Amino acid sequence: MPIMNNTGEWFKVRPDYYRKVELATPDWPIDFDLEYMQVVAAPYGGPLAAIRDATKLVPVKGTSRPMIRIFDTSGNETGHILWNHGKLISMGWSDTEELICVLENAKVFVYDLFGNEKESYSIGGEASVIKIVEAKVFQSAAGTGVAVMTTSGRIFLKQNSNKTERKLPDIPNSNSNCSCWEIVTEGRNSYCLLGREREVIKLQHGQTVGTVTANLFEKPHDRIIKISVSYNHQHLALYTNTGLLWLGSVDMRQKYCEFDTGRKDIPLQIEWIMNTHNTDADAVVISYPSYLLIVNRNADRSEIPSDPVMFLVAEMDGVRIISQTSHEMIQRLPKCVQNIFAVNSQEPASYLFEAQKKFEEKSYKSDEYLSMCHSNIELAVNECIEAAAYEFCPVTQKSLMRTAYFGKGFIPSHNPEEYMRILRILRVLNTLRHEKIAMPLTYKQFSHLNPEVILSRLVFRKHYAVAIQVAKHLKLPESWILEHWAYHKVMNDQNDNEVARKITEKFKNPSIEGISYCNIAEKAHQNGRDELAIKLLELEPRTSLHVPLLLKMGKFDRAVASATQSGDTELVTAVLLEIKKKMMLSNFHMIIREYPLALNMYKKIMMESSRTALFDIYNTEDDHKSIAEYHFYNALDSEGLESNLSNIGNSYAQGRCTVEAELCADTARMLKLQKTLSTRHNGAIRFNGLSIHDTMLELLKVGEQKEAEKIKSDYKVPDRRFWWLRILTLADKYNWVELEKFSKSKKSPIGYEPFVEVCLQQDNVREAQKYILRCPDKRKVYWYMRAGLYEESIDCAFEQRDLHSLYELQSKMQLIRDPVLLEKICHYIGMLEPRR
Repeated sequence: MPIMNNTGEWFKVRPDYYRKVELATPDWPIDFDLEYMQVVAAPYGGPLAAIRDATKLVPVKGTSRPMIRIFDTSGNETGHILWNHGKLISMGWSDTEELICVLENAKVFVYDLFGNEKESYSIGGEASVIKIVEAKVFQSAAGTGVAVMTTSGRIFLKQNSNKTERKLPDIPNSNSNCSCWEIVTEGRNSYCLLGREREVIKLQHGQTVGTVTANLFEKPHDRIIKISVSYNHQHLALYTNTGLLWLGSVDMRQKYCEFDTGRKDIPLQIEWIMNTHNTDADAVVISYPSYLLIVNRNADRSEIPSDPVMFLVAEMDGVRIISQTSHEMIQRLPKCVQNIFAVNSQEPASYLFEAQKKFEEKSYKSDEYLSMCHSNIELAVNECIEAAAYEFCPVTQKSLMRTAYFGKGFIPSHNPEEYMRILRILRVLNTLRHEKIAMPLTYKQFSHLNPEVILSRLVFRKHYAVAIQVAKHLKLPESWILEHWAYHKVMNDQNDNEVARKITEKFKNPSIEGISYCNIAEKAHQNGRDELAIKLLELEPRTSLHVPLLLKMGKFDRAVASATQSGDTELVTAVLLEIKKKMMLSNFHMIIREYPLALNMYKKIMMESSRTALFDIYNTEDDHKSIAEYHFYNALDSEGLESNLSNIGNSYAQGRCTVEAELCADTARMLKLQKTLSTRHNGAIRFNGLSIHDTMLELLKVGEQKEAEKIKSDYKVPDRRFWWLRILTLADKYNWVELEKFSKSKKSPIGYEPFVEVCLQQDNVREAQKYILRCPDKRKVYWYMRAGLYEESIDCAFEQRDLHSLYELQSKMQLIRDPVLLEKICHYIGMLEPRR
């Protein structure tokens, strides 16, 4: 196969191929020279921080105060920190792209990538008393940790800012100091490896003293001067003062190789090159001034010339190299890329790639190449798609994706989902790698971080438009990005009307869901912009969400209005109780009287908890009707109704409640009369508290008919009620003579059926028969049947020609087996049926 233009950067470290990929060239400021700087860079194409190296003589330009400068990978300065906290020992980046600065006094300061201080904490314990000489920032499952070495040679470790520091075991006695050290993490636990002379010491929490491992090298040397742990903390590299390199497992039980570099100078850095296709590592890169040396496990080497000053950044799938004039990455060559572009490759993907090229050239050879890979066409397509994901050059990506598109046309029922997914990811990756965004992520890094983390990093860098487009492209929610954009506007744009207008325009898109204006309004309040916060709250359609912020802002009248508009009575109650604690009572009453729902809810609350407060608000509103009710409930609770009726009646009268005032007056007179009646009967009958009905009933029972009639007249008791009371009492006393006289005294307003009813209740059929004759004709049959006078009921039914009643009586007679009456009924039915 022909050599593509991107294979020129391949090199072989037997048996594997590696490549050097050129990333966007950084455009550093004129006054920035890496030669005189200490630099730490964040992984995943993150920012880098630089400070003047105090060990080098530097011509001072501008201020002599130390300054930490923060750049992105394109050389754009994103922020700076004028250092005034004391002697800086070390810097490092957290997994959330926060700059961690460790001081000599064990203080740790944390900054964002714009140079804004976020937090500070202390390592604590003995480390804060003894000076620190070295520090390491490391990553673990527990977060970003800091390890420090004191002047006494002790090491303290803090897994993250929230955990307490841990002192690692003491170093075994020795006359010489440690020359190098590194932190190794295993899950949530971390330990330290130190190089001392020809030994490696392991310090792990829980041990009393460190574990010493010696005799790792076969060739003679004086001391170990460099230790490097792989990105996955599985492999270890040791470098001696004589140029010997030892590669092995991190537990030092397995030795991969021992290699003599032949150099006596001290290397600048040593980093492991992680594989692209798995989480392992097979080689290390060692940087010297103007020179890179790559050595693998098989002790094979490759040399690459480079800039005089460079910094290596370990990544999960390679090593980035940052210099004054370039930004590059060394990777182990992905197998799929090698299969396609290697010289004389016989792989199906290579034939398919060539077939597509010949097809574009309209050459007949396309069919020949296609026939060579036809049996493995699906494998070839998949390799082309995978290779495109690993490529950095857009031209090569397009060639590979065109090849995949060409090849999948020969596969029946091919699923294009993976093809479309990689297309979307490549567009995103190319956008992120642009010099204005400066996030040169690889496909593997993108997959590991996941799109949500990448979007959050774009948002934090204030690339809102790009973040929204990426979210749309990957079919992810974009509402939270717009919220962050709105936060930025609130904090930086001082024109309230303009901010509200811009936010409204952005948020009016109906496809955007889940955005709350209240969150943005709260951010405005935190920045002291209450007027803007209120404008934003007015845009929020869900009024119930306004309330918490309005209460926090002290806008109590608006809080009550929003709560009542929501219709949520529980919310209204909570708001009222909260406001009442924070306001004068008079002002509180003035606010809630404007909102009927709130006022009624407050009255209900006070009715159950504090009636005195309820009286205050009634009094403030001159609500005499409610004042009367207030006095009435109090009188009932205190059993002092009689003495309070005058006040209650007066309040009703002032409130123009005439009926209620008259009822109070009538009740007062009735209570007075009941008191007199109770006295007259020496307490034998308790009249107090009885209703008018019960009072008359008791009087009729004791024979005081005139007194009962007087109450009837005074309180306008209906005749029907009085007659019922009269006949009930007479029947209860079996006073049938008086009952008959009463029935003849005048025409009964309730008819005569009640007379029949009371007689039958007392089992007096003879008396009942007198009153049945005075009942309406259509009811006589019913009452004769109720009284058991079946013969009279039969005759009455025949006289009224009521066949229905006769049939009913026929059924009744069949049950009681009275043949005489049954025959009579049958005779009457026979006489009436022909006439129907």
